[in-house]
Amino acid sequence: MATTEVNNPALAPDSDTPNDPSHEFAEFGAGCFWGVELAFQRVNGVVKTEVGYSQGHTPDPTYKLVCSGTTNHVEVVRIQFDPKVCSYTHLLSVFWGRHDPTTLNRQGGDVGDQYRSGIYYYNESQARLAQESKEAKQLELKDKKIVTEILPAKKFYRAEEYHQQYLEKGGGQGSKQSAQKGCTDPIRCYG
Repeated sequence: MATTEVNNPALAPDSDTPNDPSHEFAEFGAGCFWGVELAFQRVNGVVKTEVGYSQGHTPDPTYKLVCSGTTNHVEVVRIQFDPKVCSYTHLLSVFWGRHDPTTLNRQGGDVGDQYRSGIYYYNESQARLAQESKEAKQLELKDKKIVTEILPAKKFYRAEEYHQQYLEKGGGQGSKQSAQKGCTDPIRCYG
């Protein structure tokens, strides 16, 4: 590894810790982070969500820079969850159900490497469960090849404030969408 890579904070492991020591982090890339965040906000046991950028090589990226395609960052949702209420395997199930893991660097009309599918783990247990879930999903999809990457979580850069809870605040189509726990409509649970 080159010296610049060793000293690059963007390539370092995510060293943040959850607010409550009994909670864990999970991190996923599954297309535009707005809808992905809203889906995870609705899960019982998820105590906090943040959207941001990870897995790239540029320290302190901005949305504009990430969208330029030059930083290799992924739009991610970092989730803080209580494992006594919500298992990591349940979060993986939400992840697989929320996007198409067979499309490379795109989800629907969103195209670019920042929209790639990824599971970014914080410990070896998460890594093992992620790999097992990917293998199970691959069996389910038969001939369609999953392109989801499974990598250690790197430095998390929190996205600009206007991106945080964007759909819940009424972004996008101008109608506020509820992050209410137990909401089963994947797109529109209006509050």
